[in-house]
Amino acid sequence: MSYQAPLRDMRFVLHELFDISGHCALLDNGLDRELIDGVLEEGARYAAGVVAPLNRNSDEQGVTLENGAVSTPAGFVEAYRQYVDNGWASMTGPSEYGGQALPQLLACNFHEMLMSALLSFRIYSGLTEGAVLALYKHGSDALKQAYLHKLVSGQWAGTMCLTEPQAGTDLALLRTRAEPQADGSYKVSGSKIFISGGEQDLSENIVHLVLARLPDAPAGVKGISLLLVPKFIANADGTPGARNALSCGAIEHKMGIKGAATCVMNFDGASGWIVGEPNQGLACMFTMMNDARFQVGLQGLGIGEAAFQGALGYARERLQSRALSGAAEPHKVADPIIVHPDVRRMLLTQKTLVEGSRMLAAYCARQLDLEHGHPDAAARKAAGKSAALLIPIVKAFFTDMGQEAASLAVQVYGGHGYIREWGIEQLMRDSRITQLYEGTNGIQALDYIRRKLLGDGGAELSALQAEFSQLCDQQAARPALAELARTVQARLGEWRELSAEVIAASQRDPQEIGATSVDFLQYSA
Repeated sequence: MSYQAPLRDMRFVLHELFDISGHCALLDNGLDRELIDGVLEEGARYAAGVVAPLNRNSDEQGVTLENGAVSTPAGFVEAYRQYVDNGWASMTGPSEYGGQALPQLLACNFHEMLMSALLSFRIYSGLTEGAVLALYKHGSDALKQAYLHKLVSGQWAGTMCLTEPQAGTDLALLRTRAEPQADGSYKVSGSKIFISGGEQDLSENIVHLVLARLPDAPAGVKGISLLLVPKFIANADGTPGARNALSCGAIEHKMGIKGAATCVMNFDGASGWIVGEPNQGLACMFTMMNDARFQVGLQGLGIGEAAFQGALGYARERLQSRALSGAAEPHKVADPIIVHPDVRRMLLTQKTLVEGSRMLAAYCARQLDLEHGHPDAAARKAAGKSAALLIPIVKAFFTDMGQEAASLAVQVYGGHGYIREWGIEQLMRDSRITQLYEGTNGIQALDYIRRKLLGDGGAELSALQAEFSQLCDQQAARPALAELARTVQARLGEWRELSAEVIAASQRDPQEIGATSVDFLQYSA
């Protein structure tokens, strides 16, 4: 199975649907259509020509741990070197620390390409971007100067260390401790599990953002602090210095993403520096987690696109039986299976899910851009609210969609889809984790109703529905779109009614929040 970036579809979404040139003019970043298309084309060449060929071996070889050092699959080190040297790592980084400050609306397309080409490879770089966001927003000037330039460039990588054996979704249970030192640093002690890229051989240094408790911290999530704990402590000149007291104790052996090192990390009095205010670590970490959840949504989208491409190519070539209406290609021994209605049903289901998700990803990415870059403060605040509403939908629905698209691809391939050599069953294994990490999809659904819908009585969701309704009104006079606009308006009316019913039921009985959350999120998506 080979991968080629769907540039035609991506350009349609960027230029025709969301007018990225106008978006960039509003953000005043100097990007024009020629440069935007150039980034897409170069990204497509890198994803298809450098990263995708590593996919099969990545799954077969996996990662190894020896004497505390992790080795990534063959080809990863060189591919990552090109990733850094060609500026892909710094796409969205802040310009004052060497980043290109490209909009998420553009970057999310390149990130989707990487997810489709080889999900395990993208995992190493994905969390670094979140670490940059958290440090840029909450870190002290000293920490920014010491670490951000190298993180933005990709020379150093970042991780997110939340989970412990007894504390997954419920971070109130975490036990990692941080003891203050006379020089203003902290000694961090504890173990973290499921740390993506906790140890690897790609970057010169690894900067861990670790949730821990200070000695006088209050109980529960209100007593959690965020600390920067590097593998090598930065020297004054920005080079990696002394090795810190932390190590990778084990790597997990997983059903998928086998080329990504999922580590048990042990902190044995490691030197760390607080990010943000004491006991406010969860708020700081959410800056990183929101980005990570959006990126995991893109993982589902990337898997879905790869599954569709594989299934479509196979359906065009595989000869089996004749069309129900008679031989479609009588000069061949049988017709390609794409002539069969059930196969077309599966392909069109994949295509619809993928294309719809790509549009929603772009819509959400645009809100993330406006949240940080709109010249008007009120517009920035409004975009932030919109993005917060959309992120649990993007994370949960896209990853469920990716698993469904992969399952449909296996079905299109028939028995060959179940066989390892075709690479389709790997998509199902790789995509399964996306429904679990960065908050399971059930947790995303709870967040969507409990925090987002009930948090403001449905005001933000109503605003989104009104925006879509206005769009339908604008298209109602166009003959080609009038019928579709009426259909969508009717669906919006149903969505409003369901929203009101969900709010009322949840206010009557808190258990209804959990009983309706998954279905309501899926409906909303």
